[in-house]
Amino acid sequence: MFSAEELERYARHIVLREVGGPGQQKLKAARVLVIGAGGLGAPLLLYLAAAGVGTIGIVDDDGVALSNLQRQVIHRTDDVDILKTESAANAIRRLNPHVEVVSHVTRLTVANARDLVSGYDIVADGSDNFATRYAVSDACFHEGKPLVTAAVGTFDATLTTLRPHEKAADGRPNPTYRCLFPDAPPPGTVPSCQEAGILGALTGIVGSMMALEVIREIVGFGEGLVGRLLMVDTRAMRFETVRYRWDPENPLNGRGA
Repeated sequence: MFSAEELERYARHIVLREVGGPGQQKLKAARVLVIGAGGLGAPLLLYLAAAGVGTIGIVDDDGVALSNLQRQVIHRTDDVDILKTESAANAIRRLNPHVEVVSHVTRLTVANARDLVSGYDIVADGSDNFATRYAVSDACFHEGKPLVTAAVGTFDATLTTLRPHEKAADGRPNPTYRCLFPDAPPPGTVPSCQEAGILGALTGIVGSMMALEVIREIVGFGEGLVGRLLMVDTRAMRFETVRYRWDPENPLNGRGA
């Protein structure tokens, strides 16, 4: 049940036919794990909290740096040098005291990924490297958890949703992250944010879209991004979607797995 304060807080959701009271209850009951409290994680966390997601876990082991504040809007100048998990948790509590925040001050690795994701209903990955993305996506497959994953470049970004533990309408497995990106690019071929720079507002757009996709997955409305890759080009302000399929040679749910 919602308190009177919650009913007023979520009133604009509750009047939506696609959400309503039942959808808002699903959000309240949901447990979402967010990987990274940086450029993508900042708006993602704020909008999940504002939407009334009941429990939000945050995985990050970094501290807030002054150079983060150009895009990581969940943190303040006064937060420089404190843990990002602490700064983000404080911001979430200021925004919505009804949300429970669980801080995981650690770097997600192959060794701990399954333990981290197992306690949540859905995972959103805003990490900035391929090693973490593969570790998260593999863990979500083995634990049977939906995954919303995004990546940003200097002026471009991609976003998709993965449910490879389930089957598509044609009876074949849904694609994995390794169906989309079979191999990581060679070391040194993709410059880091520190090396190449990044347009701050781009992370705001894509992080907000991640939150929207997580909310849609929880509530269950619209056509999700399973098997579809959304590509954003902010130089031309162009949004395109391409479809991708299950690769029978992938190592997770392929024929030889």
